[in-house]
Amino acid sequence: MAHHTALVIPASKRASSNQTNQPCLRALRLIAFLAWCAVALLASQPKVLGRAQGQTQAQIPTPTDVKPGSINLEDVPYPHPVSYLPLTMYGQDVRLAYMDVAPAGQPNGRTVVLLHGMNFFGEYWTGTIEVLRKQGFRVVVPDQIGFGRSSKPIIPYNFHDMALNTRKLLQHLGITKAAIVGHSMGGMLTARFAASYPDVTERAVIYNPIGLTDPRWDRPWQSTDEAYKRTLGLTYQQSYQGIARYFVTGMKPEYERYVRIHYAWTLSGDWPRFAMVRTLVQQMTYLDPVVYDWPHIKVKTLVLGGDKDGANFPERAKQIADTIPGAELVLIPNIGHVPHFESPDLFYQALLRFLNSDSTKPATKLITSR
Repeated sequence: MAHHTALVIPASKRASSNQTNQPCLRALRLIAFLAWCAVALLASQPKVLGRAQGQTQAQIPTPTDVKPGSINLEDVPYPHPVSYLPLTMYGQDVRLAYMDVAPAGQPNGRTVVLLHGMNFFGEYWTGTIEVLRKQGFRVVVPDQIGFGRSSKPIIPYNFHDMALNTRKLLQHLGITKAAIVGHSMGGMLTARFAASYPDVTERAVIYNPIGLTDPRWDRPWQSTDEAYKRTLGLTYQQSYQGIARYFVTGMKPEYERYVRIHYAWTLSGDWPRFAMVRTLVQQMTYLDPVVYDWPHIKVKTLVLGGDKDGANFPERAKQIADTIPGAELVLIPNIGHVPHFESPDLFYQALLRFLNSDSTKPATKLITSR
């Protein structure tokens, strides 16, 4: 059985009050009952966080200052120079964009690879890159094919190809061993990479992963054409709510920036093609589940995430850690899908403790704070 480390930070106490209604008339009893029903109904509805809280999609205004955006993000600044690795995939010449960031100060001789999620790209690791390089790590941050500044071919996307391309990148850079840290979709890719290339994987961090179950047995397949029509019609409101759901502590301008980038794509003349690419990459979680990779991961592994990333995330994250031999589990309380944005201090504390731990065995101490 896996040993688990839980990082527990108690939530602040919330004030509560109980009121007792003592209506004298039947009409007042009826009013009180109806009011209670209304409150219960509202409480049962899913929350839309940040500025959209309590609003319908129609109430979220579409900004008028968003201009058409590049699907290859030439208009989005990256924190470090971007290089490109030429590849051939399914008979098409493509290129894989990546940042290769040298350590700041004394190098420790180790490399960390950061793998992005489905709705993001390498740029969102900016803060994490700085923390790691100041610790002496070399940091490699690819944009997977179909994402960020990499090529956007219409091909059958899968985690095998992504893992292989990441392996080719490391070979190109002369890196024989690295710690692999993957967030969201990147967490799924980390599982595939670690299971496929244990000789290259020094250790693995599966961070707020998606793909926690095999979805083929939970819902029927939707045709690519149906999914494409839905993606093609993406609105600002849908983009907003798609990002806002990641954050328990509410939306901030630095998060909404990604909504604007997504919406800018839809205004581009390249959007019809890119919408098909987005449709195909989103199908990976259905067509290429990684739940069967977990027991084959033999390297030292941390399962890390915010415990409010969906109602069942803590239980399913524990299942991942139980399935991977010897894995650790760290859950950051009251944080959602992107802890390196919402709670960077606790995220970096957990990440660096794991990366800098020399023991080949996972820690067993329960860390609590009261």
